[in-house]
Amino acid sequence: MAETTRQQKVSRQIQRDVSDIFLREGAHLVRGSMASVTAVRVSPDLSFAKIYLSIFPFGNSGKIMETLEENVWLVRKALGTRIKHQLRQVPEIAFALDDSLEYLENIDNLLKADK
Repeated sequence: MAETTRQQKVSRQIQRDVSDIFLREGAHLVRGSMASVTAVRVSPDLSFAKIYLSIFPFGNSGKIMETLEENVWLVRKALGTRIKHQLRQVPEIAFALDDSLEYLENIDNLLKADK
C-alpha cells in the first residue's frame, strides 16, 4: 500500500528531526558511533513511526540499539518539542536496525576475497 502525501511529509520531517536530535541532544546515546536515520515509515493515522537506523561501526549496533530502546522516551520528548505545531500528537516511535550497509560491505569483502 502506497503512502499518502501527508505520510511522506511527516516521515521526512521526523527523519530530519531525529537526525538533528542524535547530532545535538542525543550524542550520549550513540556514544561515539555514527547513527544515521536512513528511513522513517509512518502509520496511516500518523500515530506510530518506525525509524530505521544505520550504525557505524557495525560491531556497536546491538549495544546502541539497546540503549536507544531504553531511552526511546527521551527521543520522543525531543521530537515532540520540534513537531508540536505540525501534529496533534507525537507518534509512538520504534527503532529498527537498517543493516543494508553492513550487507553491502560483506558482499564487497567477499568479492575482493575471490580475486
